[in-house]
Order: sequence, then structure tokens, then C-alpha cells
Amino acid sequence: MQKFIAESSFWELFPDAAIGVIVVHDMKRAGDVPAADAAEISRLLSDANCEANTHLISNVISENEPVKVWREAYRQFKTKKGARCSIENLLKRVLKGNPVGSITPSVDAYNAISLKYALPVGGEDIDAFVGDLRLGLTEGGDAFLPLGEDEDDPTLPGELCYRDDAGAVCRCFNWRDGQRTALTDESENAFLVIESIDPARRGDLEAALDEFAALMERYLGATVTTRAVIDREHPEVVIAE
Repeated sequence: MQKFIAESSFWELFPDAAIGVIVVHDMKRAGDVPAADAAEISRLLSDANCEANTHLISNVISENEPVKVWREAYRQFKTKKGARCSIENLLKRVLKGNPVGSITPSVDAYNAISLKYALPVGGEDIDAFVGDLRLGLTEGGDAFLPLGEDEDDPTLPGELCYRDDAGAVCRCFNWRDGQRTALTDESENAFLVIESIDPARRGDLEAALDEFAALMERYLGATVTTRAVIDREHPEVVIAE
């Protein structure tokens, strides 16, 4: 049995957080997604780039509420210099008139949800996990090969990260994924996550989670085996039997 566990060190920092989790199996590989469905996902991503403007009331990225709340969150733990929440990076592109483009159908789906709801969304290849997946503060030194890089960049002491028994999975909470567990064109089984640290946005989180699951079923042909929201009273969920 394999679990996702949000550790006590996480809840001490963010007692009101909620983390939406979806586990999908038998997801179509990128090359097996019909061209019409891939085009539809790309269109949804394009629409989401436009919808993201509703969350941008200021031309100064840090003054927008979805960014402001995460800037404050990142002050609560040790981060690599320049690390920012994934949603800030996406919204900054929209603000600068450089919309988020198509990558693969699965990644396009989670970027579309992230932009539409202005919440951080991520995905990992669950088959690459070694042991349980945990979210919490680390003592540092967890192995991590960032996407697009050739050298290991281990975690810092006091950093908040997702990690398993083989090392870090995503550094600085939701800043950057590693190559080892990243979704690829060949991924079939995925762990998908949506994060909120603002209790006022619990309804948005639930709606985003439902829409995300529906997209994975409709366009990726995936079977949703887990749909759950982790909070302080329910800090773990089984993700694989």
C-alpha cells in the first residue's frame, strides 16, 4: 500500500491548507490521444489563458491576490533564491502577453485548470514513486535533478518539499518538478494535485478538482481511482494498493 502523507511539519506552517488529490490510471499516452481531443485540450488551455485575466487586477504581479498569498507562504520556509509558486509563473506569462502554450495533452490539462482557477496544479508519474509520497519540511540533501538540467540540485535544510524514499519530487512546495517523476508522453498512471492555503477558496479547490478529473476522463481516457481533499483532520490518503 502506497500513501500520500502531509506531515505535521506542513500543518504547523499551513493549518488551514487543503490539497486536492486525483489519481488516474490507464491514461492515454500522448501519441494515442486523438488529434481532435488534443486540439480540444489545446483550445481549453487557450481559453484558460484568457480567463486568467480575471485574477489579474494589477499590472504589478505581486499585487494580485493569488500571487500575494503565495508570496507570503513562501516566506514561511527555506527556499532556493528566486523560487516562486508555479501559479505566479503562469500568471506572469499571461500578464506579459506571453500565454502558456501547449506541451502534452496531460500537462495542457493541468495548466488549463491552474490558469482558470489561479491555483497551483501539478502532476507526477506515480509509477516512478519509491515508497510513500510525503509533503513536509526536510533536513536537506534530498536528491533532485531538476527538469531541463544535467546536475543534481539537492534540497536545503528547512525546505518544504514533496519527497519519496528516493529523493525530492517537487522542490519548494510547488516551485519545480524533477526529471525522475515528471509526466512524459509515455506516462499512463498519474498523481495529480491542486493546492490551496486560503480557507476561503475551498469551494474553488473542490470545483477545480472535479473539472480536472472530468478532463482526464473525457480527453485522456483515464480511470479516476482516487479523488480526495487532504486537510489537517485528514492528512493522508492511499494512492496505490
